[in-house]
Amino acid sequence: MVNTLNEKNSTFVLFFTKVILIMRRLAVVAFGGNALLKSGQKGTVDEQEANAYAASKNLVKLLNRRYNLVLTHGNGPQVGNILMANSAGYKSYDIPDMPLDISVAYSQGFIGYMLEQQLRNVLMENDMDRDIISIITQVLVNKDDPAFENPTKPIGPYFSKEEADIFIKESGSVFKEDKARGGWRKVVASPEPLVIFNMRSIEKIANDGPIAIAVGGGGIPCYYKKENKLQGIDAVIDKDLASSLLASQIHAHKLFILTDVPKVFLNYNTPQEKSLDRLSIAEAKQYLKDGQFSSGSMGPKIQAAINFVVRSGKDAIITAPELLGVDNGGTRITIV
Repeated sequence: MVNTLNEKNSTFVLFFTKVILIMRRLAVVAFGGNALLKSGQKGTVDEQEANAYAASKNLVKLLNRRYNLVLTHGNGPQVGNILMANSAGYKSYDIPDMPLDISVAYSQGFIGYMLEQQLRNVLMENDMDRDIISIITQVLVNKDDPAFENPTKPIGPYFSKEEADIFIKESGSVFKEDKARGGWRKVVASPEPLVIFNMRSIEKIANDGPIAIAVGGGGIPCYYKKENKLQGIDAVIDKDLASSLLASQIHAHKLFILTDVPKVFLNYNTPQEKSLDRLSIAEAKQYLKDGQFSSGSMGPKIQAAINFVVRSGKDAIITAPELLGVDNGGTRITIV
């Protein structure tokens, strides 16, 4: 009799817990690659684990506000380092070089592992119990996307003009100057994401309570080489555009796009600099057209926010990690 009552109580607790989790709102939180590997750092395991831990601490406020979460992350610094390591291994030891899509998959695995482990540490410190699941995610692109003719996505570390010229001569890679941050970075094609594979599973996992980590680095880019035949392709999909597409496809209530500034700014880094608390999609489109937002940094975030708001009718917020869950934190992009 006692065992029967205990079993019934346990079943009720599990059922009640699941109902509470299902009643939560769903948010997609997009971390930048720079949130895990900051400018000037070498990229050691200790550095990236410390950054992942700090980033994870900022999620507690959202969990306390009754959100279920899907986390996405960039990989610009990391995937560039992976490519350089591949190249060095090939030159020195004849280790087969790996293409860019494999390098993106590599980055999804190790960044997902770091985020999962450090987030679990944060949850245990706060007496929270959630499963965390990292999902290797492929994303469909068009192999004829014009982006392949005009590489714009910066990856890897910053170099001087002289260093960049050496890499250009040796490998034929394309480098572009980032005048705002000072230095030259390798750039690669960044095609538009069309379909997030396994999106229904990602949605179900998150709505059932576990925290899902998906679309790492914008997803592994692939295309249909022929009917029913998928093939990887050399590119890095913009993480914010992929996160926006995922958020709308899994019916998220909110999209948080994280960056290294607290709000969106007009006339950034000038005496006329002005922060924005709110932007309608009409205003955001106009400022984007006016060239207010760099194509290598804030521009894709604004476009990603516009895409999500148009598709879903819900708000997107661009902010710094430490302002997650803070009232009036960041810049809110709205339908009107």
